[in-house]
Amino acid sequence: MTNTVEVAIVASAFGADPVRTAGHRKWAEASRRAGAAGFEVRRELFGYEADAALQRLRALGKQIAELGLWSVYSTPASLYAADGQLDAAALSLALDQATALGARFVKLQLGAFAHHAYGEAIATHMRGASVRLVVENGQLARGGSLAQFVGLFDALKREGCANVLGMTFDIGNWAWCGVAPLDAAAALAAHVEYVHCKVAVGEGARRFAAAPATDDPRFAAVLDKLPRHVPRGIEFPLDTARIDEDAAHRVAWLAAA
Repeated sequence: MTNTVEVAIVASAFGADPVRTAGHRKWAEASRRAGAAGFEVRRELFGYEADAALQRLRALGKQIAELGLWSVYSTPASLYAADGQLDAAALSLALDQATALGARFVKLQLGAFAHHAYGEAIATHMRGASVRLVVENGQLARGGSLAQFVGLFDALKREGCANVLGMTFDIGNWAWCGVAPLDAAAALAAHVEYVHCKVAVGEGARRFAAAPATDDPRFAAVLDKLPRHVPRGIEFPLDTARIDEDAAHRVAWLAAA
């Protein structure tokens, strides 16, 4: 019998407007009803700037934990600034917010990483932290290229800081950068600690995220290349007409896929 995988639901799967209007707690409750193990809080979906205050995040984190869920704190901020330097201020703020939430992972975009990873500086920031830092491949060329991620992990290894951070592997986002997800999985699987599950449909400016077909062999092949012990996040839109039913179905499917 195949071992099941932990599945989280990303807040955006419920729709941006519903999350901004009702707040994250409602959708954490929906995630628990669906049988998810975790819930991803999205900084860009806070309805009010005050929701990002540490006191508010502590309260939200307590509510999520009381539901029996672990959490991810996702911010659109980038780890590396436009000049390729480490954005220490963005990292520090994200760590403070994720720690207040009590998150398992804090997820940033990669940004403009070039050659030097600043591994020792990252390690200094992470010292004593209870949250794990992961960077995600985005939809833009800067922060979404396969070469950047291969270069990042090579640079961290050279700097003696190979384990200072991991990767959120977004299966669907590679399409925006013209990278075959299977190729990316083969190159990066050793560094993947969290998987965002979705596919991309359409072309160019009309490309958008969608739910994978449960019998999609290409999607299944990518999952097979990635480590099975890491959690998977549902980041594709759920069916709003039957939200609880669809969420429960998708959690069960991804846990066993």
